[in-house]
Amino acid sequence: MTTRTTTAAAAMETAAETIATSAEGTAGGGGRPCGASGSRRALLEGCGAQRGPGQQRGHGRQRRPAQHGLVPTSGRREQHRQLIRAVLPDLAAGTVVSHQSAAALYGTTLWRTPLDRVCVTRNRRGGGRTRPFTKVHGSPVDSAAELDGLLVTTPARTVVDLALTLPFDAAVVAGDALAGMFGLGATELGEELARAKGRYGIGQAKQVIAMLDGRSQSIGESLSRTMIHQHALPLPRSQGNVLTSDGRFVGRVDFYYESAGVLCEFDGPTEYGRLLRPGQDLAAAVQRERTRETYLRALGFDVVRWTWDDLLRGRPARHLRSALATRRRRPDGRIEPAPAPEPRALTVRAL
Repeated sequence: MTTRTTTAAAAMETAAETIATSAEGTAGGGGRPCGASGSRRALLEGCGAQRGPGQQRGHGRQRRPAQHGLVPTSGRREQHRQLIRAVLPDLAAGTVVSHQSAAALYGTTLWRTPLDRVCVTRNRRGGGRTRPFTKVHGSPVDSAAELDGLLVTTPARTVVDLALTLPFDAAVVAGDALAGMFGLGATELGEELARAKGRYGIGQAKQVIAMLDGRSQSIGESLSRTMIHQHALPLPRSQGNVLTSDGRFVGRVDFYYESAGVLCEFDGPTEYGRLLRPGQDLAAAVQRERTRETYLRALGFDVVRWTWDDLLRGRPARHLRSALATRRRRPDGRIEPAPAPEPRALTVRAL
C-alpha cells in the first residue's frame, strides 16, 4: 500500500501532540522563548506579548497553523506554568487562574490556543483588563480548585470560559479533554453554563457544550467531530467496542453510527498510521488492520477512514454522507460503548 503523506498532513499530525504557535512563546517575534530562564525577570522579559494589527483582544495575534515553529504541548504548558508563577505574586489576593492558563495547569490538550498571557479571573462583575503579561477577567466565581498551591477555576468553569472566548474548534478540543479528564457530564456543564448567562459569547458556548464528548482521545478526533458538525451531518458516538453477535471482541473504533451500521476511523498522517508504535513494523500493522477491517465488513458494517490530509480538505464529509445514506443489511455484530477513563480527583473549595 502506498503511504499517503503531505507536508500539511505531517505538520498537522505533529500538532496532534503540539500547539500551533499563535504569537505565544516569544516576545513580538523576537523575544526569548517563555521559560528560557528560571528567573522571574527573565521569564517576563522573554514572554511579553505585543499587540499588533488584527490581533484579537486579550488573546494574542492569531496565525494559521504553520509547518514550522511547532513546540511540543508538554513543553509549552511547562513554559506557561512558569510564567503563571512569575506573574501571580504581583496580582491581588484571591485571584483565580482561569481560561487557557487553567487548562495548562490541568495538563489539557490545546489546539491553536494562545499562551502569551496569563489569564486570571477576579470575583467581580466587569473590570477586566489586558496587560503585557496578564489578561484579567471580571466575573462572579464562587469556588475554585486547589492545584499545586494555586487557586484555579474548576474544570467545568474552565470549559465554559474557553467556550466563551476561544474559536469553536479550539474550545471543543480543550473541552473534550477536560470532560474526559474529570468525568464532566451534561448536568455539571449545564449548571456552569447557566451561571454564565448574559456573558459575551454565550451563544457559541451553548453550541460548544452540546458538542463535547469526553471519550475523544485526540485533537484529530475532536476536530473530526467539528468537521462532521459543520457539514450538518449527525454526530457519531465515540469509542465503541465492536463485538460479534455471540459477544466476541473484534476491535475498538473511533466513531460509530450503530443504527446505520457505519464505523469511522481517524488515522493521523497516513492510512493506518495510528496503529504504528515505536519499534513496530508498518507493513505488519497495516496487514493486521486490513484483516480487522475485512472482518468488520464481513459482519455487515461499512468502514469510513480518514487522515489529517483528508480532514483538512473536507473529504470525509462526502464519504460519510454517502455511507449514512446507503441502505444495508443489519450487521451481524453489535457495538458497546468503551469504558470511560477513571476521572481525576480534585480538591475544590468555596471562595
